[in-house]
Amino acid sequence: MSAILEGLREAKASGQWGRVTEHIPYAVFLGLRLEEQGGSLLATMRFAPHLIGNPQLPALHGGTIGALLESIAIFECLHAAETVVLPKTITFTVDFLRPGKPVDTYARAQVTRQGRRVANVRAEAYQEDPARPIATAHALLLVMAGD
Repeated sequence: MSAILEGLREAKASGQWGRVTEHIPYAVFLGLRLEEQGGSLLATMRFAPHLIGNPQLPALHGGTIGALLESIAIFECLHAAETVVLPKTITFTVDFLRPGKPVDTYARAQVTRQGRRVANVRAEAYQEDPARPIATAHALLLVMAGD
């Protein structure tokens, strides 16, 4: 956990968010990359065959799309926060809108309300066209310090 927190502190200080995912094994498994664009983060989940859930279509596994959305929600919450406290998921709801093709998938999130203890975050995942998301999500995150 300390390597993750140290990586987050470095990213906030330097603005180099791309290195954050290197410290998170699940993010590495998913092939997640982060970059800062226009004051917010863009996550890219690089396509890999192990992300396929339905080989008949083929289509991305819904769990990988959900993980991408939850990850960008947490990363965007960290990006927007003044401190480095790892948010904990309280609730997370995904609306799947269309199958994910076997291509790179992108996600953005927006903190819609930041309180002292809880943050509300909306996220969207898309592939070729940001105006045609493949899934959207709403996250309620615990952001207060301590356990």
